[in-house]
Amino acid sequence: MNNLSTNLCTGFANGRSMSRRDVLQNFGMGLGGIALADMLTSQAGGSETATNVQLPRKAKRVIYLFQSGGPSQMDLYDYKPLLNQKQGEELPEEVRKGQRLTGMSGNQSSLPLVGSPFKFEQHGDSGAWFSDRLPHLAEIADDLCFVKSMHTPAINHGPGVTFMQTGSQFPGRPSMGAWLDYGLGTENNNLPSFVVMVTKDKGGQPLVSRLWGSGFLPSRHQGVRFRAGDEPVLYVNNPAGLSSGSKRRMLDALNELHTAQTANRVDPVLETEIAQHELAFRMQTSIPQVTDVSSEPDHIFKMYGDDAKTPGTFAANCLLARRLCEQGVRFIQLYHPGWDQHGGLPGGISNQCKQTDQASAALVMDLKHRGLLDDTLVFWGGEFGRTNYCQGHLSKNFGRDHHPRCFTMWFAGGGIRPGTTYGETDDWCYNVATNPVSVHDLHATLLHLLGIDHKKLTYRYQGRRFRLTDVHGEVIEDVLA
Repeated sequence: MNNLSTNLCTGFANGRSMSRRDVLQNFGMGLGGIALADMLTSQAGGSETATNVQLPRKAKRVIYLFQSGGPSQMDLYDYKPLLNQKQGEELPEEVRKGQRLTGMSGNQSSLPLVGSPFKFEQHGDSGAWFSDRLPHLAEIADDLCFVKSMHTPAINHGPGVTFMQTGSQFPGRPSMGAWLDYGLGTENNNLPSFVVMVTKDKGGQPLVSRLWGSGFLPSRHQGVRFRAGDEPVLYVNNPAGLSSGSKRRMLDALNELHTAQTANRVDPVLETEIAQHELAFRMQTSIPQVTDVSSEPDHIFKMYGDDAKTPGTFAANCLLARRLCEQGVRFIQLYHPGWDQHGGLPGGISNQCKQTDQASAALVMDLKHRGLLDDTLVFWGGEFGRTNYCQGHLSKNFGRDHHPRCFTMWFAGGGIRPGTTYGETDDWCYNVATNPVSVHDLHATLLHLLGIDHKKLTYRYQGRRFRLTDVHGEVIEDVLA
C-alpha cells in the first residue's frame, strides 16, 4: 500500500476526516503541498490581500523609468521663454511667496533667474514642447501624456525619493511594486513579479534596497534586483561544486521536512518559504533565458541605441524591461541616477539625455509595435524639479537647486490618454498654476489603472490599516483614456 493509501486509511480509522490540504501534503512525499503553497503565493496576496479591490483594469503591468536626482523641467519639457527674457534678474518675492529653499541656495544674497540654454520646438499633432536634447522622445510626442503640475512636500533627495517610491517621506513603508505584488500577485511562475534595475557606473545620490523593499508587508513582495554580469540575481546560481541534481535533491529533502512540520497545522510562513525556494530553483533556468539578448535582431539594437548591447546601461535595461514585460513580470523599475545638476547643468543634462532619450522612446515604440503598450503603463520622472534661478553665481556653466513646488512627468500606454498635457506651471516655472497633482494622486491613478481602488488596498500593521496613498490621493480622471 502506498503512502497516500496508508495515510488515508489511518485518518479514517482514527475517525478524523482528511482535508484537501492533508491529501495534498501526503501525496507524493509532499509534492502536492509544495504545489499548493506555490499556488497560494501566486494568487493576489493570498489570505492577506484586502477584499473587493478590483475595478475594470486597463493596465496589467508597469515599467517605471525613475530619473534619480531631479531632472530640470524647464530644460526638458516645460518651455518658459520668460526666464530667458528675465535672465539675470532677481526672483520676484511675489513669485517665491516666502517658500523655503534648501541650505545650498537659501543663504545666497541673490537668486538670479536663468533661462534654458536649449532650443524648444513643438512636436506632433498634440503640439507638445520638447527641448532639442530630446529628439527621439519628440518623435513619439503623440504617444505621451505629460503631467506638468506635479508637486511634492520633499525638498531633499532622501525624503523625496522615498516619498515617490513608497508614499511616505519616512523609511519603512512598502514600495509601489511591493504593494502591487501584494494586491495583484504574479502572472508568471518562473520570474519575480517585481524586478529592479539600476544603471551601472553612475554617480549621484545613493539608491538603497529599501526603496524597492516590502516594508511591513511579507518579504516575498519585495523587489528583486537584476545586475549586469554573469550573475544577474545574487545567490540564485549554485555554488561551486553543487550540481543542479544535488540542489534538486536538497530541496526535495527540505520540502519533506517542511511538509512533516505542517502536517497537522497550517503554517503560511513555511509554505511561502517552500514556494520561494522552488521559485529560486526555477529562476536558474528562466533568468539566463530572459537576460540573453543575443537573439534580438540588429534593428532592435539600432532602435534602442548602441549602448543596448552593453549590459547594465540604461538602454540595455530598457530592452530587458521589454523582455521581462513579455514574460508577465508585473512591475519593472529602472533607476537612472545623475540628474542632480547643482552645477554644470548644460553639459550634465546633455549627457543624461544622450544616455536616456533614445532608449526611452524605443521602449515605448517597441511595446507599441508588439501590441503590449495598450496594457502596459510606462512612466518617466524624478523626485522633484529644479529652481528657475541659478545656484551660486550666474555663468555659462550654471546649476539649479532642488525645487519641490512643480515638476514634470510623462506617461504612455496602459489606459493613459495619449497626446495630452495635464496641468501647467506659472510663466516663471516656480508654482503650479492649474490642476496640481500630488504624489498621492499619482499613486491613486496608478492603482486605478491596474484595477485597484487605492482606498481599499490596505494592510493592518501595529493596530492601523495602512495603504500606499496613506489618507490622501485622488484619481486624475482627465488623463485616463
